[in-house]
Amino acid sequence: MADLSPDIKRRVTALAAGAARILFPPLCGGCRTIVSIPGSLCGACWTELRLIEPPWCEILGTPFQFDMGDGAVSPAAIADPPAFDRARSAVSYTGVARRMAQALKFNDRTDLAPWMAVWMLRAGRELLAEADIVVPVPLHRRRFLWRRFNQSAELGRAVAAAARLRFEPELVMRRRNTRQQVGLGRTERDENVRGAFVVRKVASDAVRDRRILVIDDVFTTGATVSAVARSLKRAGARGVDVLTFARVLPEDFLDAESDPI
Repeated sequence: MADLSPDIKRRVTALAAGAARILFPPLCGGCRTIVSIPGSLCGACWTELRLIEPPWCEILGTPFQFDMGDGAVSPAAIADPPAFDRARSAVSYTGVARRMAQALKFNDRTDLAPWMAVWMLRAGRELLAEADIVVPVPLHRRRFLWRRFNQSAELGRAVAAAARLRFEPELVMRRRNTRQQVGLGRTERDENVRGAFVVRKVASDAVRDRRILVIDDVFTTGATVSAVARSLKRAGARGVDVLTFARVLPEDFLDAESDPI
């Protein structure tokens, strides 16, 4: 197309794009039915989506039923302060959001990550504005070889690229191949990941005095991201925030305990 006029190039490009849409039409991220816009949801799936929006706890990011004023903190955050500074999540881990998170993690649907990241960018605006580095929750090398990809890294890469932030997928290492968190209660989850993460020695200078944004797919009890946050703060991070695609809210926790997350 090097010798074609700009007008002909535009027409050829438009024809190619039209052909591609016919052969590979955009599909709903929740149910795979055809939609008009890539990365969107069909009407039925959209009604299932529960966006997490303010007012919320300044620390945990859990929504309040009523506006408690700027900087309000939930009783849960006061009673059991987390290792991270702030957490935000895009959607509640129910309905279509649950299906998308599970499709990304267990069905190799890495194509969903950029679209899921769009909602994460919306929820994490304030965190992204202050972040220096984006770090995904790492998999143990054995699990990575078995699964072939890290869903948290796929989300983190998309978030970092959109926000133009430095992405460091290997800055934190999971040094123990921990049990799956499936079916574990809050205390068991904490014990399972305690001391499981460490900042690589060669990355210590990158962490010191930086504000780190940790990315994960689903926030259940916060045990995993808290363990990552502790390792980063031990290495000298100035602050650690957490941004996830989905969040298991308190009223949905018991239902999610049996889920493969």
